[in-house]
Amino acid sequence: QVQLVESGGGLVQAGDSLRLSCAASGRTFSTEGMGWFRQAPGKEREFVATINWRSGITYYANSIKGRFTISRDNARNTVYLQMNSLKPEDTAVYYCAARKDHYSATFLPTRQFEYDYWGQGTQVTVSS
Repeated sequence: QVQLVESGGGLVQAGDSLRLSCAASGRTFSTEGMGWFRQAPGKEREFVATINWRSGITYYANSIKGRFTISRDNARNTVYLQMNSLKPEDTAVYYCAARKDHYSATFLPTRQFEYDYWGQGTQVTVSS
């Protein structure tokens, strides 16, 4: 069984930074890529960023491009989301997700159904 555990959320002020982490565990864990989504109160869950596990290529939502950076540590099965210049509209529960390994070095999933495993979420609150 694969488990994803997020950490690093919290309450910050506008303009501050946070780094989220998501550690994957499971004896048979192998992934093609991992991503971050977020869900604000009263809104649908939306895509934030994704990274291909083999190549390291990335893709971002326009709303956070230039402020957030996704990265990975293959040896630790961990994905990170560095969030800079945070805004109140970034307030949400942030979820990490992992896609089963289909051996692509170029695929960048952005839709929820393309992921197979999900974490429990971590709250990020940005005050103005």
